[in-house]
Amino acid sequence: MSRPVVVGVDGSAGSAQAVAVAVHEARLRGCGLEVVHAFFWPAVHVPLGPWQPGSPEEMLRETARRLVAEAVEHARAVAPDVEVSGAVVAGGPPTVLQDRSRTAELVVVGSRGLGGFAELLLGATAVQLAAHAACPVMVVRGRLESTASTTASASTPTGTPTGTGTSTTTGTGGSTGPVLLGVDGSPAGAAAVEFAFTEAALRGTGIVALHAWTPWSVPPSPPPDPSAPYAAGPGELAEGERRLLAEATVDCRARHPDVPVEQAPVRGGVREALIEASAGAGLVVVGARGRGGFTGLFLGSVSQAVLHHAHCPVVVVRGSRARS
Repeated sequence: MSRPVVVGVDGSAGSAQAVAVAVHEARLRGCGLEVVHAFFWPAVHVPLGPWQPGSPEEMLRETARRLVAEAVEHARAVAPDVEVSGAVVAGGPPTVLQDRSRTAELVVVGSRGLGGFAELLLGATAVQLAAHAACPVMVVRGRLESTASTTASASTPTGTPTGTGTSTTTGTGGSTGPVLLGVDGSPAGAAAVEFAFTEAALRGTGIVALHAWTPWSVPPSPPPDPSAPYAAGPGELAEGERRLLAEATVDCRARHPDVPVEQAPVRGGVREALIEASAGAGLVVVGARGRGGFTGLFLGSVSQAVLHHAHCPVVVVRGSRARS
């Protein structure tokens, strides 16, 4: 049996958008959609005996059932050909959805739910899932209009890609533009590259593979001339980073020859470059941690920044899938 796409709902406007996007992703993959509401009991005594009709506990549970039923009905209306199921699960949203991620193809959530503070750009559930889920996590944020410009300004930093020629409409629940892939050349980032190419092939769109670098972010390598350990010839760093970008995507380009790819090496800050380029993208795909991350961190600074500030939905892909 194929793994389903799982979407978390809580009745917020953000979760309604997430349902529309999630059922579109399920249709692309030819799999089912599971609508999940994590039912977190209030901090009061809840009797363990049979439920009493009309009791506050039963009223709360019925509200949760109705919320899921409405989300399931909405998903079926958007994509009648997709098998949609619903579940009310006791527990906190991050814990419940993280558990569901072990058997899911993709988990989709809104950027903020009903429990978020207005001033927060991203809810705690989205952050925790992106850091700990066993499968890729899509956080639905930014614009989701049926049309969008695919030309991003290149004022800062130098070399930010335009995405010209790779725009397409992804259909109900999606947004327009190519898949923007953040490439860092790390082994952990290989899973993000694979996901981005597969997603672009499913959507029938192209990829903008962006690799941003500065002289300070490039890992040191042994100098060819020991007498000048800090000397680099003109353009050597830039050429090396262009080569890293090409090598990081070469295998996936061979497996997906019909996916057009724009290589975009950018000299500048990676967070700023990805956020700016996301204005012309339909989806941003990044790894959970890059080559500059600390081993103990579950979510790197780049992926966190993109989750908070991107102009379109973001998928965070961890390097390995945990098995239950």
